[in-house]
Amino acid sequence: MKRLPLIAPNPPRLSEHLDALRRVEESGVFSNNGPEVRAFEAGVTEQLFGGHGASLAVGNATLGLMLAIRHASGMRTGGLNPKQGTLALMPALTFAATAQAAAWAGLTPLVCDIDPDDWAACAQAEERLLDQYGERIGVIVPYATFGNAIDLDRYVDFQKRYGVGVVVDAASSLGTLDDAGEGFGARAPFAVVHSMHATKTFAVGEGGLIHSGDPALIATLRSMGNFGFEAGRSATLPGINAKLPEILAILARAKLAEIEAIATHRAALEAAYRETLPDFQFQSVSGQRRAMQFMPVLLPERLAHHRDEIVESIEAQGVGCGRYFSPHLGEQPWFQATAMIERTPVADKIAGRMLSLPITDAMSIADARRAAETLARACAAIAQPLDRRASARGSTGAVLSVMVIGGGPAGTAMLTSATKRGLLPKLAASGLMVVERSGAIGGGRLGRYAITSDSTAQTFLTAVRDNVHPELARLLDHPAARAVAAHEGALGVPLTEVGLLLRAIGDRLADIVRDNGGTVLTGHEALGAKRVGDGVWSVQLRRLSDGHVFDQLTRNVVVATGGHQPLDRLAAEHVAGTRLVDLASGRLLQSEDVLLVGGTEKVADLLAGIRAPRIAVIGGSTSAMTTVALLLKNQPALPFGAGAITVLHRRPLRPFYPSVAAAHAEGFTEFDADDICSRSGFVYRLAGFRLEARDLVLRMLAVDGRVPDPRVTLHQITGDDDIAARAVIEDADLVIAALGYRPIALPVADRDGSPIPLAAQSGRPMVDDQCRIVDADGMPIAGLYGIGLAAGFVPSGPLGGECSFTGQANGLWLWQNEVGLKIVDQVMAGSRVAPPMSAATLGPQTFAA
Repeated sequence: MKRLPLIAPNPPRLSEHLDALRRVEESGVFSNNGPEVRAFEAGVTEQLFGGHGASLAVGNATLGLMLAIRHASGMRTGGLNPKQGTLALMPALTFAATAQAAAWAGLTPLVCDIDPDDWAACAQAEERLLDQYGERIGVIVPYATFGNAIDLDRYVDFQKRYGVGVVVDAASSLGTLDDAGEGFGARAPFAVVHSMHATKTFAVGEGGLIHSGDPALIATLRSMGNFGFEAGRSATLPGINAKLPEILAILARAKLAEIEAIATHRAALEAAYRETLPDFQFQSVSGQRRAMQFMPVLLPERLAHHRDEIVESIEAQGVGCGRYFSPHLGEQPWFQATAMIERTPVADKIAGRMLSLPITDAMSIADARRAAETLARACAAIAQPLDRRASARGSTGAVLSVMVIGGGPAGTAMLTSATKRGLLPKLAASGLMVVERSGAIGGGRLGRYAITSDSTAQTFLTAVRDNVHPELARLLDHPAARAVAAHEGALGVPLTEVGLLLRAIGDRLADIVRDNGGTVLTGHEALGAKRVGDGVWSVQLRRLSDGHVFDQLTRNVVVATGGHQPLDRLAAEHVAGTRLVDLASGRLLQSEDVLLVGGTEKVADLLAGIRAPRIAVIGGSTSAMTTVALLLKNQPALPFGAGAITVLHRRPLRPFYPSVAAAHAEGFTEFDADDICSRSGFVYRLAGFRLEARDLVLRMLAVDGRVPDPRVTLHQITGDDDIAARAVIEDADLVIAALGYRPIALPVADRDGSPIPLAAQSGRPMVDDQCRIVDADGMPIAGLYGIGLAAGFVPSGPLGGECSFTGQANGLWLWQNEVGLKIVDQVMAGSRVAPPMSAATLGPQTFAA
C-alpha cells in the first residue's frame, strides 16, 4: 500500500525548461526585474487575476509580508515609519511568519480570537479592538485561513472607517477563486501576499507574490523590495532585498501553466474527504474554489486529548498527518513574551482539535477516501472503549465523588498531588469531574503574564520528575520542560514558558482521568452550587458553545477558579485616611493590567508625552514589587528618572532567607523567633519576598552593601494623617494599585435556595487550615473545598510557616503537594464510606437549582 505523505512538493522540473535557462545564462540577469520575472508577473496578473491591478514577485512570502506591513503601517503617520508601540492586529490561528513579519517591520502583534466556523479572525473581536486601541493599530493582517476566500469587503470597510492599513496573508491562496470566480484578491485596494513555497499548491520551490488591485501600491512595494531605490541607486524609501531570482521565475511560469488543473484536482480531493467523513467538523468555506494545501479537519472534542495517539495510529498506516496550526500564535513562547494576546477561547479549542490530512497532486480520489477512513478508524478505536466506560458508570444523573471547578494551575495541582501517591486513577474511578472554561486544562491564564515566577525552575519540574505515571515522567524531555529547565539558577522562570509546561502536564492528567473513568469537561463553567441532600450538592453548569444549562450531582466540590482584582475593592480602599479613587482622580490602574503581556505597552501609552513621568505603586505585596521590577526592565520605552517610582506600603518589606545564618551573613537581623519557620528554619518562609522581587527589596533596603535603585523610593505609610503619602499619589502621573487578589467565589445556596453567606464575600479567607470553604461565621461547609490564588490558605502544624505570618500562602509547590493532598485525602475518605446514590434517590428537587 503506497504511503500518502502530508505534503509532497511538486515544483516543475528545470530540465524541462532548458531554453529558458540558457536565455537567463546568456543575459547575465539572475535577479528581479529580469525578463523571466517580468513575464511571470504579467502572466499571473492576467491569468489568475483577470488583468486587474498588478503583481510583484518576491523571494518568499515572509519578505512580501514584511514589505507590505511596513508600508501599510505608515498610513496613519503619512510616511513609512510606524510609531513605537504600533500594533499589528492578526488572528491567533495563523502561521508564525505572520507575526514574525510584523515584528521585523517594527510592530507589536496584537493577537485576537477566531470565528468558530470559518476559523479566520473574528469580525466582532477585530472591531472591538479597533475601537479600543484606535490609532495604536497601524495595520490589520487577516489570514485567509487554509486558502479560504475570506470577506475582503470587511477590510475595505475597516480601512475607510478607521484609517487602518490592511495586508492580507494569503499564503495558501494562489489559485483560490472568490464568489465571483476571480482570483482571490484580484481587485483588493491593499496588498494580498501569496506564497510559492514548495509545500504550497502553487509550488515553485521558494518564492512569494504580492498582488493588489492598485498598481501604484505595487510600484512602491517594488522599490522597497529593491533596497528602497525609486530611481537610480539612491534610497528614498525603507528597503530590503526581496527580489525573486530569474531561475525561480522560470519555474513559476511553468507552474502557472498547470495551476488550473492542479487546483481543480485538489478541490475534488477536498470534496472526497468531506463526503467520507460526514460526522467530522470541517471549516466553513467561501468562494467557488480554494487552492488546497492539505485537508484541515477537527477531531471530536472528547478525543482532542488523544490527538498524539490518533496521529501515531494514522501515520503507522502510511498516511501523513499534521497539526496546522497547533500551537497557535497565542500559545507560542516567543509571542507570549513579545506580543499582546487577547483571550482566545475559540482558537484554543480549534487548534487543540486540529488535524491536517494529505492533499497532493499525485493523490487519487480513492487515496483521499483511504486517508479519511484511516482517520475514522483511529478515532473509533479510542472512542469505543471510552463509550463502554461511560456506559458502565451509568446515567448522567449519577452522583460524582468530587467535582473540581477550574482546570487551571491550582485545579490541576490537586490532581498532580494525587499522582505523587498513585491515587489519581482511584480518584477518577470514584467519580471525578474537572470543569474548565477553556479548551484544555493545565495552564489557565498563567502563560499570559509578562513576568517571571517567584518559584525556581526545579519547583515546576518536581511535578513530573520521577512521577509514578510514565506519561508524566517523560515530560522532562518535552520542549516546554527543557525551556523551563534552562532557567535553573535564574531569578525565576518567565511565566509564558511555565504556562506551556503546565498545559502539557494538564493534557497528560486529563488522559489519566479519562482513562480511569473520570470526566474532563472543557468549554463549560459552573454557575453555582446548591445543597440538595445529606452530603450531596447540585452544581449548575453551562456549556459555553451554545449556552445550554444543566445540573450535576456531586458529594464534594473543589473550587479552583483563581483570583481577581475586583473594581469594588478600589472604591472601598483608603490610603492615608482618604479614598484612593479620590486621590488618584482618573489615573488609576490595577497591577493586573500591568503584569499581563502588553501591560507595559499600556503604561507607555498612558505616559506618552510626559517628559519625566512619576508613578505611585500602592501595596507591599509580591505583585507590587514584581510590578516595579517589570517597569524598570522596560527601558527605553519607560524612561524613568531618579525617584520616578514610589512604593507606598503599610508593613515593613521582608526578604526570604534559607536560614538564620544566611540572614546574619548579610547583616540582616530584622526578625525574631516568631519569624522563623519551625519546620524548615527558613526566615520569613511565607511573608518573605523571593527571587526577582526579593532582589529588588534587598537592593532597596541596602542589605549587605547593595546599592538602592535611584529610580525607586520606598515610603511606609505611617497612618491616616500621612500627608506625604497623599501628596505622592496626588502628584503621580499614574497610580498602580497592587492590593493583592480576591477569590472568584462560587455562589452557594442551601436546600431552600437561600444563599449561604461566605467569609470570602466579606474579604476574609475563603478556606480554613484544612482547605474547607467557610461560611460568614467561619464554620466549614461540608463537601466544599477551595484551592489556589486568593483562597486564603495559611499553612500550620506539620506544614510549618512562621508564627508571625498573617497573610495567605499562594504557591504551586504547596498546591501540588501537601495542600492538594489535604483535599484528596478528605474526599477519598468520604468516598470509601458513602453508599452509592443516584438522582432518583434524592427526588426531583435536585435539579431545581
